[in-house]
Amino acid sequence: MSHAESTAETERVWMVERTFSADAPHILVLVYATPDGAQYHQKERAFNRFSGTVPEVTAAIEVEAEDLSTVDDAETRDRYAKETERMRERHAPDDAV
Repeated sequence: MSHAESTAETERVWMVERTFSADAPHILVLVYATPDGAQYHQKERAFNRFSGTVPEVTAAIEVEAEDLSTVDDAETRDRYAKETERMRERHAPDDAV
């Protein structure tokens, strides 16, 4: 499957944002977006910052199409599209980032 391909049931989305939760600093918040920036998927990963063990984060993941949310803000859509393009140019989908 190439960087741009997806199956009928899933969509390949690329990491566009990585932050820590303001409410719980041991929660890593990941945002993955479609190449056009129009849809996104948010994941939260718990870990212990002090143990040195950080969850592996890959450049892209496959997400069920029904689990995608719409990006309503045009500025955010544009930012996600640009970041997706950058990630696709620099990383294979399974690369740890």
